[in-house]
Amino acid sequence: MAKVGIVGSTGRMGEHLIKNVLEHEVLELSVLHVFDELKMDVPSDVLVTNSMKAVLENCDVVIDFSAPVATQELCEEALKNPTALVIATTGFTEHQQNLLTEASKEMPVLYASNMSAGIALLKQLVEQVAATLVDFDIEIVEQHHRHKVDAPSGTALTLGEFAAKGRGLDLDAVRVSGRDGQIGARSKDEIAVMALRGGDIVGRHTVGFYNDGEFLELNHTATSRETFSKGAIRAATWIVNQKSGLYSINDCLGI
Repeated sequence: MAKVGIVGSTGRMGEHLIKNVLEHEVLELSVLHVFDELKMDVPSDVLVTNSMKAVLENCDVVIDFSAPVATQELCEEALKNPTALVIATTGFTEHQQNLLTEASKEMPVLYASNMSAGIALLKQLVEQVAATLVDFDIEIVEQHHRHKVDAPSGTALTLGEFAAKGRGLDLDAVRVSGRDGQIGARSKDEIAVMALRGGDIVGRHTVGFYNDGEFLELNHTATSRETFSKGAIRAATWIVNQKSGLYSINDCLGI
């Protein structure tokens, strides 16, 4: 059985991850990294620690649902003790993103802004539609709960990247994430990525393609956080058998 460590065990995803790993047939929960008090009971043989070094020394694969600063610490420590990593944290700086790439040269790293199978397929659909409906305007709207701290969501930005890829564009050059006042007409190439926050929305993403007389909208709605935890666990069972490299959830799913 592969031993699993969790970084972000006291966060919003932590309880789901702990529960799902404990129920898994081929994974064993071995170590939890904490910043705050762990508020749920775990088996006595599970190590609970605030040391990233100890996490890496006591598992075969780490699942990380934390914050960018924690992921940075994890990657820096993993470069000293290479271990398979599943990274689901979002909101990275360019430096932190580069650190993931450096880590992937020494160990297998699966990074995904969203661990759901539906989003994995949606990315491909978005690229295909963007390339086909070349005269349609592209607008992306994401909705999340009031506690989410980064905006737009990592998933929305990823969908934007696939839309831009379908058009042969650089998302950073064409992205718009707010409109206010007398801004003039919409430019042909711009891709809007907008964020809404409220209530307890787990996650909803809409990619719209709009033209005169018709429009097409592709939607994905997550109704439970277990969608993400179970997706990360599926990724963990896969990544432990891979060689060093940077992988996506699509690689794991074979799509």
